[in-house]
Amino acid sequence: MLGDPRTTRITGDATAAIYRRTEDVGAEQHPERDREGPVAEAYCWSNLTSGNGSRALWLLLLPFMVVNLAHWMRPTTRGRPGTVRLYGVVVRLVALSLTVLLTAAVCEVALDLVAWQCAGTPGCADQRSWLGFLSTRQDGWFSQPGRRLSVAALVPAALVGLLWYLSNRTWSAYEAQRPLTWDESDDPQTDDEEEGAPARPGAPLVRPALGRPGFWYGRRLVARLRAAHTAAGFLTVAATVGGAAARHDRAADSPVPAVIGVFFEVALVLCGLVVVAVVCRRGRSERRVDTLIDRTVTTFLPGAAMALLAGAVAYAGWARPGWESSGALPGETAFRVLTLGQGLLVVVLAGVALSLYRSTPELRTTLHGLGGPAVAMLACALGGVMSGGIAQRVADWLDGPGTPGMGAGSAIPGPPVLLSWQASVIPVLLLLLIVPLVWLGARTVRRARRLGPVVEAEYEVKHPEPGRTGQIARIRAAAALTDSAPGILGLLSAATLLLGAAAVTGSWLTGEVPGLAMDDAAPFVEASAEAAQATGSWLIGVGVLVLVTCGRRAYRDASTRRTIGILWDVGTFWPRAAHPFAPPCYAERAVPDLSSRMCAWTGRTRGRLVISGHSQGSVLAAAAVWQLPDAARRQVALLTYGSPIERLYGRWFPAYFGPAALDGLHRSVHCWRNLWRATDPIGGPVRIDEGGRPEVDRGPLKDPLVYGRTPELPLPEPVLGHSDYQADPVFAVERAALLERLGPVLPQQAGAGAQGAGTEAQGSAGRSSG
Repeated sequence: MLGDPRTTRITGDATAAIYRRTEDVGAEQHPERDREGPVAEAYCWSNLTSGNGSRALWLLLLPFMVVNLAHWMRPTTRGRPGTVRLYGVVVRLVALSLTVLLTAAVCEVALDLVAWQCAGTPGCADQRSWLGFLSTRQDGWFSQPGRRLSVAALVPAALVGLLWYLSNRTWSAYEAQRPLTWDESDDPQTDDEEEGAPARPGAPLVRPALGRPGFWYGRRLVARLRAAHTAAGFLTVAATVGGAAARHDRAADSPVPAVIGVFFEVALVLCGLVVVAVVCRRGRSERRVDTLIDRTVTTFLPGAAMALLAGAVAYAGWARPGWESSGALPGETAFRVLTLGQGLLVVVLAGVALSLYRSTPELRTTLHGLGGPAVAMLACALGGVMSGGIAQRVADWLDGPGTPGMGAGSAIPGPPVLLSWQASVIPVLLLLLIVPLVWLGARTVRRARRLGPVVEAEYEVKHPEPGRTGQIARIRAAAALTDSAPGILGLLSAATLLLGAAAVTGSWLTGEVPGLAMDDAAPFVEASAEAAQATGSWLIGVGVLVLVTCGRRAYRDASTRRTIGILWDVGTFWPRAAHPFAPPCYAERAVPDLSSRMCAWTGRTRGRLVISGHSQGSVLAAAAVWQLPDAARRQVALLTYGSPIERLYGRWFPAYFGPAALDGLHRSVHCWRNLWRATDPIGGPVRIDEGGRPEVDRGPLKDPLVYGRTPELPLPEPVLGHSDYQADPVFAVERAALLERLGPVLPQQAGAGAQGAGTEAQGSAGRSSG
């Protein structure tokens, strides 16, 4: 980024730091040094998203990250704080259901498939020597069903404990940076307005959401949600273990009094209601830096859930000589209710989002305000694919040559029927997507043909080359595909919702896997059902395998880890406001870093500063500028290039980067310039109505710089697309213009020894930012 191998760390640590060229260290103290141009600094934050190999495991937390994004995708609104809070509550309930789903899936594998079915079936246990001490054939102390379940419960309980540990550890490492504070009189909003939208354009300037003191410090909410989700995980395990014992005591002549099971189930329900109440409490407090911790909730709620789990283990381990395991654990209804609940929550979320959008419609908002519900549906689908894929593959492995659920030849009954139905709809979903994808491809080809004459006219080509023209036109047409992503996502989410409802209905009505449920149908229908079941089962397994393979490769290969880091750049920019087990938010470290450095430098030197950001770095730059006090912001100019701040964030996160918020940023910062190219699939114009103020957007820039060979450039110039904006001569011109607009060097700066002007460039070592 600095264009010099000799660099020195100015401030920061190995995770994220600010660097200068070694020759520029102490430039403020030595104005006599002869130098040209501004002093450049680089903020490198790549280790926050693609640092050590352990971050590859974050791929397994993908559903949690996606549902956390849905929280921030609510539409812009004014004067409806109650509806805004309802939107947040529904998203947090969807997130809670994903924690329960993941824990239930691990319980299905460890408790049902392994401990209950395989260990209880001599033919299956004999082929697994490691199950010998649980096998009924050996008739050991652990062979009783309740004790087998108690031993197997260690696996999901350990997973929940690991998620709690990772969430707590990553908070300390990434998000525990206290942001800058200022006099609250700078922010005239009330507590109710903090949940609403930015002020209308032309109204008195109001600090937007991302500029509030507590926006990048969500410690209280994360701690409370972490306690609730940890308790929900432990309660799910306790319900699986203790529920099986309670059902046996009520249905058989058991030596254990049935009333114990009743008391256990009542306690389980009461603790579950407390978990839901904690999740439904008001979310984030952003008006101030909230350093409080709800000690009662964070300490006693997980402890109570662990006590219930310990009680369930002891209760299930009580001697019951006549108890034998047969069939599968009755978890079918639980998975159906969970799936239906997720679908209903997504529908309610869609209704709330539409209501918010209609109150303050913005044409550029994704899917007319339904981006959040669509992404929440995608998170539920990812959770279902991951949980169902693991259960299906483990069942196939345990059953050997048989096919679980297909009756004859199967050693074990297999996972719940619903999981087979859900797997069967995946091929149908892929077939439905073929039509819009082919249509998009054809439209891109037609667009590229239409752009050919435009490209030649733009470069004023006297002797056009069809190959060169076609290359530039195709890249421009392909870059425009980004704007079609919302439609594809909306179609995918709607189809997933409908097919998921069909899967629940089919499993409920038939009680059999699709291959058996269609035995009496027409031959073609029966064959299609069996093919869909088999293909879906393998596709879901391959998906999980690909995910694990990517994680393993990323653990070993730094370049792959940086590529995956691009996904985290967007997904983990936002604080963990919906799911505490999502990957950590790097912006809660990066934004305070940047704003603190800018505030300290401008306050000490009274100098001029241009903060420039590329790609995701431009979003960080804008967030950091929003956090500055007014005095510091008047000395700062903003230069963004290849920026998704409107094309991605403005459309998908309108409440925080919508037209009103970006207009407020334009009015509050001293000057702002945005560079973009038509060949860039990520960056784009900001689209601000200047209203007589200096314009923000400059573009589209020429890419490539020249059409063909010239005496000055005898070799063909590459099409740069999203990269190397700083290599364009326009970059230096615009940076110099911003410095000029900031005004002359102030006396305080010269007295402090500053030389010329300061420039901060920030980004990452990966391709997504720089």
